[in-house]
Amino acid sequence: MILETERLWLRPRTLDDLEDCFAMDREPGVTDFVQGPWADETEHRAFIHDRITMDYGPGLGYWSLFLKTEPDRFIGWVLLIPEDAVGPEIEIGWRLKPAFWGRGYASEAANALLAHGFENMKLPGFIACIDARNIGSLAVARKIGMCPHKDDNDIVQYAITADDFAKRPHR
Repeated sequence: MILETERLWLRPRTLDDLEDCFAMDREPGVTDFVQGPWADETEHRAFIHDRITMDYGPGLGYWSLFLKTEPDRFIGWVLLIPEDAVGPEIEIGWRLKPAFWGRGYASEAANALLAHGFENMKLPGFIACIDARNIGSLAVARKIGMCPHKDDNDIVQYAITADDFAKRPHR
C-alpha cells in the first residue's frame, strides 16, 4: 500500500532500502536518542534487515519516504509497529536524514500513517516513545496531536486515540 501526502510518497520499506537506512543511521545526530546496535556495523545491518523483513501484521510496518519532486531520493522512514516490535500497543515513529529535518516532512508522513491506522485499520490508538532530550521528535508528536501519556524521566510516552484524532481542528 502506497500512501501519498501533499509532498511525499510513502511506500512499504523493502530490502532495497537497507543501504539507504544504514547510511541515514550513520549520519551525525540521527540515532543519538535511540538505543540500538549502532556502533557495530554488522549488528546494525542485521538489525535493519530484521526490521525490514519482520511481519508486524496486516497494515503495519515501516514506510520509506520519498519526495514527490525526487521520487528516487530516500529521505527517511515512518513506522506503525507493535511497541518495540512486540506490543501490545502500536507505536508510531519517524526517522529522517538530517538534511530534511525541520521542514515538516516527519509530521506530514506521520499524519498520513495516523489516518491510515485510524481510518483504514480502525485501530483505537497509538503511542510514541521519545527520549526526553529529543526536542525535534517531541515537537513532531505534539504537532500531530499526540499528548504526553507517561514519563519515566528519560523516555516520554506520547499517545493519541481515534477520538482525539477525529477531534483535531486540522488534518
